[in-house]
Amino acid sequence: MRKLLGLTLILFSALSLTHAQEGTTLLKGKVKNDNTDEVMSSVHVLNLSAVEGVITDNDGTFEIAVNTQDTLYFSYLGYKPLKVAVSNDMIKFGAPVFRLTQLSFALEEVIVRPYQLTGYLDIDVRKVPLNPAGRYNIPGLPQSGYEAGNRNRSSISKAIGSLFNPADFLYNLFGKNPKQMRKLKKMREDDQIKNLLGTKFDREVLVQLLGIDRVNLDEILRNCNYSNTFIQQANDLQILEAISGCYEEYKILQL
Repeated sequence: MRKLLGLTLILFSALSLTHAQEGTTLLKGKVKNDNTDEVMSSVHVLNLSAVEGVITDNDGTFEIAVNTQDTLYFSYLGYKPLKVAVSNDMIKFGAPVFRLTQLSFALEEVIVRPYQLTGYLDIDVRKVPLNPAGRYNIPGLPQSGYEAGNRNRSSISKAIGSLFNPADFLYNLFGKNPKQMRKLKKMREDDQIKNLLGTKFDREVLVQLLGIDRVNLDEILRNCNYSNTFIQQANDLQILEAISGCYEEYKILQL
């Protein structure tokens, strides 16, 4: 009886897996420079719907699992990001070519304004701005620490209060939308996505993956008591870890 039950469970699991994979196709494509027609290697290709990522090889080719109506996102430093919906024809005929357009960057003038010092230490020291932001570490990242807002008791109480606020962006985004939380978890598990986020500072990939705008993303971090300095200077991987850590704290507080 036990053997029959075990065999039934194995068969059921196999059928479930087959059903889950039904409709998924391994799409093979190529990425080229739109101006020179040269192939582009090391381009990050993300399936925003499945939250999976790959990179192109030396021939500019890639393979990624897709379903019809999935959205592919192409990212490469110095090039305009490309977002494409997967169509039936793309899957049927295969070998599509995607072209990226190079961006032109204009350097802005930077003016350095030195402090006006008097030469008297007790006076000059008062002119140096103090940064009240504390420091914190993210496991797995090499840097020694990052600013994370004022860590005194009053600020921590304020952060806890915001987490309990039902109108808080974090609660609305994750507490009421478990699909977004699953996305967040998958982003942290995919090495290619993490490698890409570690090199990005524009929040564009995070915005695309999470389906929120930049303003809401910054507001989530402020409600989690992260400093403006951290919000402005952290790379996208640090932002992802910060949001994840804040949500974990939120879940603990809700128990």
